[in-house]
Amino acid sequence: MTERYVLGVDTGLSGTLRAADRLLLDLAAELGLDDGVVGCTHHVREGRRHTALSFSTPSERVARAAWRALAERDFGAALGLGAERHGPDELAAGAAHAAAEHLARTGGRAVRYAGADALTGTVTVARLLAVSAVERIVVLGAPDGPDPDQRIVTRDHVRPEWREGRLTLAAMPAAGGTLVPFEVPDPTPCCADH
Repeated sequence: MTERYVLGVDTGLSGTLRAADRLLLDLAAELGLDDGVVGCTHHVREGRRHTALSFSTPSERVARAAWRALAERDFGAALGLGAERHGPDELAAGAAHAAAEHLARTGGRAVRYAGADALTGTVTVARLLAVSAVERIVVLGAPDGPDPDQRIVTRDHVRPEWREGRLTLAAMPAAGGTLVPFEVPDPTPCCADH
């Protein structure tokens, strides 16, 4: 496995996952991060619950350049890269948590990863696995993996998670024998009708 350098970023964002996705994609574009960079969101459960981000790259130079650019920006975020920390103490633990979880591949919801842009419309399980960094698909309520020819209606929103060292997509059965990713693109907030 190629060595990875992981930068954790914690802005204290307590909004929706959609807001976290937007922040992650905006920062990746602003920093000029290439397609080889994997970007994830991470739940921070200690202290005030919120979402932190991580970016992994095989290039130490890219990771350090992103660190410098964000540190110079001084927008109240904490950063973590290896044992190094920058920014407010109350966010530094979240940045370190995100970086460590991503580096160990034990947690993190991938928003930006190789092949993500190709996962639109309906694709087969085999195609999804062939064109993207997703390594495994688990289907809720099914002990075995899906058939390679089974179709997945992506809803243009595929967010796999790191589980046991593998980028894994949770899916669930849908109409017509298809599958859909477990995470929906536009979730209804709890108590939305109150």
